[in-house]
Amino acid sequence: MSNKKSSALVITKIDYAQLMQLIEQSDSDAADALDQEISRAKIVETHKLPSNVVAMNSKVTFCDLDSNEEKTIQLVYPQDADVSQMKISVLSPVGSALIGLKIGGAIEWPVPLGKVRRLKVIAVEQAQ
Repeated sequence: MSNKKSSALVITKIDYAQLMQLIEQSDSDAADALDQEISRAKIVETHKLPSNVVAMNSKVTFCDLDSNEEKTIQLVYPQDADVSQMKISVLSPVGSALIGLKIGGAIEWPVPLGKVRRLKVIAVEQAQ
């Protein structure tokens, strides 16, 4: 579960439909978390998605606000996830938290041992 500290999420109709199908096929806490995130989203046509919004297959650069480290990942569907290539599943905690965020948007989510990670999106590159 994340806490998004920015304006409303934005997701394309195509991503929304595919993500809802994924959620319906998966009986997991991760799917429930993703469902909660995208239930708040504004749904738009693909051509109306702002270029600064994290969508499926986007490359996202974010800064860990606690360590000041930057990382770039690609947000993908579970079957395409590959940590060695920095392809992160939308069903991972960070993946479900990032979907729909804009550049400048920040998220918080709990991690083991009662800690909280805080990330801020600093760049988005849309899939070609």
